[in-house]
Amino acid sequence: MGPAAPALSYFFSFAAPRAVPDELTHFDEQGASRMVDVSRKEVTARSATASGLVRMQPATLERIKQGTLKKGNVLEVARLAGIMAAKRTAEWIPLCHSLPLEGVTLTFGFPDERTLAISATAIVTGKTGVEMEALVAVSAAALTVYDMCKAIDRGLVIERVQLEEKWGGRSGHFVRDAAPPAAVTSQEALAPSPGKSP
Repeated sequence: MGPAAPALSYFFSFAAPRAVPDELTHFDEQGASRMVDVSRKEVTARSATASGLVRMQPATLERIKQGTLKKGNVLEVARLAGIMAAKRTAEWIPLCHSLPLEGVTLTFGFPDERTLAISATAIVTGKTGVEMEALVAVSAAALTVYDMCKAIDRGLVIERVQLEEKWGGRSGHFVRDAAPPAAVTSQEALAPSPGKSP
């Protein structure tokens, strides 16, 4: 048997397996940077969930849980930072399209006494995906936690910011092997709330 397939092999469409592209689409034939032309792509419902971890001293995490830091409620400020950043992803990442996001949610979990887990889900009906919006939301939330806690714990570490799930669009569905702590999956986020019509 050959070597194990890379994580990207989990991309698939709902109808049939789809090969992973072997070209970087943000460069033209001459190697110049470009924004990908999506004008001929179909408008579809799309979502993406990303996650990240912030490691810190147990006493710091306890103060976050208790809401006793002088700067205020760390998790709510981080949540707002993530939402605001997701809406401005195209200003962070040069070749991203500007998308009219229809929903951004952030959740938090505490896997152990030193770790804050962050999960963000972005939703759009459009011609391109929202993976970058979810990743930017997690990154901004994690950086906000660092900023609000650095006075008492400069050793905080932000790590494992990664895509967990992507749903919709021509490339189909991607899901990482293990779901992140406190995650809201992409398909759950797209599902209508009980009692509401789709």
